[in-house]
Amino acid sequence: MIHCRMVIFGMTLLLITGSILHILTLKATFAQFLQEQPTGEIGTASNNSAGASVGLISVVISKINPLSPPFLMALKKDGIFLCADDLVPAFVKIINSPHNCTLTYSPTHDSIVTMETPLKLYPRLIESCVAEALADTPVVLIAGPRQAGKTTLARSFAGKQGMHYLTLDDELTLLAAKEDPVGMIRSLDRTVIDEIQRAPRLLLAIKKSVDEDRRPGRFLLTGSANLMALPTVADSLAGRMETLTLLPLSQSEIHGPAVNWLDSVFAGHIPEMSMPLIGDALFEAVLRGGYPEAVSRITTRRRTAWTRQYIDALIQRDVRDVAGLEKLSHLPRFLRALAQVSGQLCNYTQLGGQVGLDHKTVVRYMGVFEQMYLLKRVEVWAKNRLNRMVKTPKLQFIDSGLLGTLADLSAIGTTTDRGRFGNVLESFVYGELLKLGTASDGDYDLLFYRDHDQYEVDVVVEDASGRLLGVEVKASATVKATDLRGLKRLASLAGNQFTLGVILYDGAETMPLGDRLWAAPISTLWGR
Repeated sequence: MIHCRMVIFGMTLLLITGSILHILTLKATFAQFLQEQPTGEIGTASNNSAGASVGLISVVISKINPLSPPFLMALKKDGIFLCADDLVPAFVKIINSPHNCTLTYSPTHDSIVTMETPLKLYPRLIESCVAEALADTPVVLIAGPRQAGKTTLARSFAGKQGMHYLTLDDELTLLAAKEDPVGMIRSLDRTVIDEIQRAPRLLLAIKKSVDEDRRPGRFLLTGSANLMALPTVADSLAGRMETLTLLPLSQSEIHGPAVNWLDSVFAGHIPEMSMPLIGDALFEAVLRGGYPEAVSRITTRRRTAWTRQYIDALIQRDVRDVAGLEKLSHLPRFLRALAQVSGQLCNYTQLGGQVGLDHKTVVRYMGVFEQMYLLKRVEVWAKNRLNRMVKTPKLQFIDSGLLGTLADLSAIGTTTDRGRFGNVLESFVYGELLKLGTASDGDYDLLFYRDHDQYEVDVVVEDASGRLLGVEVKASATVKATDLRGLKRLASLAGNQFTLGVILYDGAETMPLGDRLWAAPISTLWGR
């Protein structure tokens, strides 16, 4: 017993020491940041140290009195003014805040005060699916990439349904989850547990608790990794848990109510545009992507800065959580190499040669990025389903903004390098279809088609009954007869399974192009 207490005391002391060092680092970062900001500049302060939670602060500095040192400040948090001695804990709270915090100089107080501005809350497509699952399933998991909005959605359900909220990003909660998962879960009921992948042993404890009490809606979990693929997960909670995927914002979530394009097209109707994005507006939307933090930033420079820090944080922290990888030096270069071949077949040997990795390591690293919902390996469509497993898959990034940053593609560059933009645009359309599939009435698989004669279709959507929808993506405002060759080949092979072939292009008109073939604006993806 004494030995156990000493161990716990030692671990607690280590956590406190680490927190103090972490806070000092935050203080130095923040003070340096304030000193460097010119008047009226909008900037970002963040902590990017390994293993630490990443938070961003949107800061507006109005240095009316430039002689006032920036560390003489009062921070207003939740309506309470804090003196200079409370700067550090206040800053830590702001870092963990779900809101943007605007810091403004107050001449009345000769200080800088903060004002929280909640991020715009977008309606999420899967919200009704989560509510339905909680009504009849003991455990519901919202899975998806970090910063996609899982915590915001889970917190909203916690508030509406009176559930307790815990996050494993909190070091003390994480310690309890790892040291005594059974004891922790025994004391909980109707609870939200955020970032469950950080303590996967909790799943076994949840299984035991649910087996004893099968009431629906007992646990709402969120995870930034595919838990079913984690080697440390001993039990999948099969039959006890429903998993729903929350990806970055779709354009229909950003721009307002829209019909589900997949359900509508399979029913024989291509939606009409309600919010047309054409030309430069489409370029902007594609390179912005769908992460809420990126969408909220006004300038390309600020979005790029956020995206780069997001990628760094994933590699430094989450890769260790997901796969236990310690040698991380190759990963940034490897991820950039993957960005250059997005939309192409996965040649593992060639990819490895570019960054000095062997075939096995390349496959493992790609698996890790896939578990973190950064990319997907897309299977080829074939009538024989076994052939889908043995043919080479295609690589697609899920978020076009992330891909654009990794590929160093700017809005200016799209006018001179349409080929590179075409690859990112294909990824954008693939991501939109993937998001629509998470909340559709039908059950759809996203595949692609390619044969030895180089006939190709960018996306082949297959429903549960085997019906097919072919989607070809064009970055131009015109459609040529040659653009139909892949869809026509797919239609001849699939026969009656082929429902419709659609060329999505950068235009404004929906036009028939032949038997079951159409051209439609990309903006119909979020139309009505």
